[in-house]
Amino acid sequence: MHVEQPILQIRNLSKQYGEGCTNCLQPNAKLEKNFCPVCKTVFACKDVSIDLYRGEILGIVGESGSGKSTLMKSLYFDEEVTTGEGYLEDFNNGSLNIFTQSGQQKRYIRNSLLGMVYQNPMLGLKMSFSSISNIAEKQIAAGNRHVGHMVSRSNELLDQVNIPLKRSKEPPKNFSGGMQQRVQIAKALSSNPPILLLDEVTTGLDLSVQASVLDLIKTIQRELQISMIVVSHDLAVIRMLADRTIVMLNGQIIEQGLTDQILEDPQHAYTQQLVYSLL
Repeated sequence: MHVEQPILQIRNLSKQYGEGCTNCLQPNAKLEKNFCPVCKTVFACKDVSIDLYRGEILGIVGESGSGKSTLMKSLYFDEEVTTGEGYLEDFNNGSLNIFTQSGQQKRYIRNSLLGMVYQNPMLGLKMSFSSISNIAEKQIAAGNRHVGHMVSRSNELLDQVNIPLKRSKEPPKNFSGGMQQRVQIAKALSSNPPILLLDEVTTGLDLSVQASVLDLIKTIQRELQISMIVVSHDLAVIRMLADRTIVMLNGQIIEQGLTDQILEDPQHAYTQQLVYSLL
């Protein structure tokens, strides 16, 4: 039971693609999964509420199309929410809804208070720029203009994510998938954000590479005590990393609790299916 204030609170976040109709905009709408058969509107996220606490790893698990990646994109302002409220303790003491802020304020939140690691490194990195330039880019966006500081910070981060410094001038396109994710993690951490968002970061990597990236994430969290939201379709990844877990299906949260609790006593039929697939 948490007694402290959450570092991040999301309340009733919804994201829909399409305008909706009398069929799907009612409280007890008749949808096919998260899709309106009448007007074709897709409810990618529907009334999602989460709390994230300082120093914890929150896992979000669900199949493709469950809404977990849409939620992450909404938190990082890659997507506009349809409705909902979000409060960050480090932004105006958690008193202002982050989703209704100006573009300038959203850029500040994105560049200084959040770090994002995408499933596809091409979304998070400029593949033809040097690794050190990629890391410096986020520092510049967060207001750092001192070249010496940026270079030393970038080198420190590359070392922290186990990229040899002799390769710091190389572009990520020369690197393996696992190394590209490491550069993304270094970039995401470069402005010392209190929250790191990780969206399917090990998907598509070889098992041994997956394991080393997951070990790195655990090490970083332990050393920095940073709060993390980790999204995956793979419950094994969530089991390894997360203190608490949220299960999503068809754009909605269907179950949440301590990760151990969910693994030992899953309540929802879909969660049971996920857990049994690990056995």
